[in-house]
Amino acid sequence: MTGERLTTTATRAWSRPLLTALDRLEHWPGPDRLASAVRGAVRAVPLGPARDVLHGLPLGHPLHPLLVQVPVGAWLSAAVLDCLPGRGRQQQVLIGVGLVSAAPAALAGWADWAELPPGQARVGLVHAAANLTAVSLYAASLTARLRGRNASGRLLAAAGLAAVGAGGALGGHLSYRQAAGANHAEAVPNIVPQDWTRIGAVADFPVGRPVRAELAGVDLVVVRESGGGIHALAGRCSHMAGPLFDGEVADGCVRCPWHGSVFRLTDGWNVRGPATAPQPAFECRTVDGHVEARLRRPHAGS
Repeated sequence: MTGERLTTTATRAWSRPLLTALDRLEHWPGPDRLASAVRGAVRAVPLGPARDVLHGLPLGHPLHPLLVQVPVGAWLSAAVLDCLPGRGRQQQVLIGVGLVSAAPAALAGWADWAELPPGQARVGLVHAAANLTAVSLYAASLTARLRGRNASGRLLAAAGLAAVGAGGALGGHLSYRQAAGANHAEAVPNIVPQDWTRIGAVADFPVGRPVRAELAGVDLVVVRESGGGIHALAGRCSHMAGPLFDGEVADGCVRCPWHGSVFRLTDGWNVRGPATAPQPAFECRTVDGHVEARLRRPHAGS
């Protein structure tokens, strides 16, 4: 037991400065003006439907983490070859592949970043700066190698790999500590009851308006149609937990007021990003003037 306590104490002592620095970065408003300008520029790019592709909507999860595997893998492979004698051109090819594939990965990353709240956006800017540093170092490494300066090329590549590692660590913090890109509605099916549950009187739900209701402590957005049909979805957006009950209803869908994700009321399917996961949907029925709901399984999106 004493050994376990010592190990735990040493781990905490080692990790505390790093976590403290990241926590301070999340709450430091210094980059906010720059972030606002960059966010406006990213959102102004006329990407059309390609923006949803960059978010990863067709995959059902963010595209950026998938795309970054290519440059990171290529650069790591080049580092391994740099440790072996008699190699040269292979590293150049791998570094070049990494540089080319970094472009689409960056595009997807910026598309996601533009829809993040301030705390995540601050960390995201430093993450992007680390990755840009890595790209610059690898570009310099490739240039040096092409000019025959292999020793300099190896040193620059080693520095680039260190920058990639720092960027990856920040990306992990964004994904796992700050839950950027995570499905914020994933837990709903596991915590709501499976049986029909009363959520309010029919009169509590005006026609055509999104209304907040509650089912076993879970927020719902409920919309009653003019023909009498009633639809209910998990009330917090899967993208960043935005309040769908404060959103707009149009064409059989509800639009999140925070980042514009659009979900189909009939089954919760996400028809527009940045949300990449659908909303948990609920069946509704009317009993004695009251609305009852239960979870719909599975999602019937198409």
